[in-house]
Amino acid sequence: MSTTAREQFPLYIDGEFREGAGGQTFETVNPYTGQVWANVAEGTVEDIDAAVASARAALSGPWGQMTGNQRSALLRRLGDLVAEHAEELATLEVNDSGKLYKEMVGQTRFLPHWYYYFAGLADKVEGRQIPTSNPNYLVYTRREPVGVVGAITPWNSPLLLLTFKLAPALAAGCTFVVKPSEHSPASTAYFARLLDEAGFPAGVFNVVTGESRELGKALAAHPGVDKVAFTGSTATGARVAQAAGANINKVTLELGGKSPQVVFPDADLNAAANGLLAGVFAATGQTCMAGSRLIVHESVHDELVELVVQRANNIKLGDPTDPETQMGPVANGPQYDKVMGYLKIARDEGGTIACGGETPEDLGGYFIRPTVITGVNKDSTVVKEEVFGPVLSVYTFKDEAEAVALANDTEYGLAGAVWTKDIHRGHRVAGAIKAGTVWINAYRVVAPEVPFGGFGSSGVGRENGIDAVNEYTESKAVWVELTGGTRDPFKLG
Repeated sequence: MSTTAREQFPLYIDGEFREGAGGQTFETVNPYTGQVWANVAEGTVEDIDAAVASARAALSGPWGQMTGNQRSALLRRLGDLVAEHAEELATLEVNDSGKLYKEMVGQTRFLPHWYYYFAGLADKVEGRQIPTSNPNYLVYTRREPVGVVGAITPWNSPLLLLTFKLAPALAAGCTFVVKPSEHSPASTAYFARLLDEAGFPAGVFNVVTGESRELGKALAAHPGVDKVAFTGSTATGARVAQAAGANINKVTLELGGKSPQVVFPDADLNAAANGLLAGVFAATGQTCMAGSRLIVHESVHDELVELVVQRANNIKLGDPTDPETQMGPVANGPQYDKVMGYLKIARDEGGTIACGGETPEDLGGYFIRPTVITGVNKDSTVVKEEVFGPVLSVYTFKDEAEAVALANDTEYGLAGAVWTKDIHRGHRVAGAIKAGTVWINAYRVVAPEVPFGGFGSSGVGRENGIDAVNEYTESKAVWVELTGGTRDPFKLG
């Protein structure tokens, strides 16, 4: 797919590709080339209303009447289509976000497994029979779809993070309206073509793109929406939750992180250095699970920092489509300015830039060299706040108790890692870290079977895994009187 010809991406509402109600489009810019490469339909609040109405109608239409087996077949077909179009989808995400093609094509080739996994659960959304103390009743529960889901997705890995929500929602029998980030809308807009080709009924999946912040607000607060699923910053997530709460709606919030990587003195330091690179420099650090806090035992601080700096200085920056490139640019101008602002704050607060901290002169644009900052502490701004860029902050501990205390000294609790050869300590510290995901001697691994989500300011609810389907259902209890007799109407039970 050429990046020189402008692609055109319409809305997708009620099974139709259409322009926005206002007839306008907006441009999306390739962060590597700095060139506009696509025109995307500018949706309106009127389009949000139309999409929600379509999703609502689909619940009582053919989709709502389908069995779990029928939903499963459609999900499998969708997975097959994603596999067939993986290269195109990856190219769209590279054009929009500047991420490496080799990373994104690996991601889109793995994406079908989410749809296959949840296809396997679609016919297993079931209740249970509950014995009660009153023998005159048969009691059972049903799991029913929560209804219309409004999803707001971010600019980093938009398809993966959409899939975290969409696959279990479809398995549960819900319908869906998504508003993707204005910074990377193309892959989601294109994805609608695959849903259409797979044969999903009109209204099951709807896409409304646009630059206006009013779109996300309208979707989150819409009275026709039954659940809101959001991935993004903690501050925005709080506003989304408030909007949904006004309608007494369920939410799943996958928010920010400031994840620790704790390295003990007995760790394989080469492996730890590799994990640190994966945790904070892969994807240019633009991932909610970035392992951006290195908490290292004081006895191996210098050795590990030297290893990480050496590796970081050798990371090849450049064209994201070049298979030799290891790190691309920051995804957009506002995020570039934010990261550079944090680097200035780190210097002003006395931090030492061990490597990086600048834009390479030969590349310019939104590139930032992989950065390691030492001389910080638990109260430093770059330690406390989510940078969302290729920036690693390093500070030390003396013993295990201090390591755990430092790891948990954060409002966030999305992820973390423990690096040690002591299996007892590995499990002990993993259990003590307050986070939704903890890796031992690894980092940045996810799978459709494994729940993902955070503690504290990192979010509410879980995506992926068997329990994710329950996030998109309501439990109904049914009581059946068995005797046919009457009872005292003024007595409970």
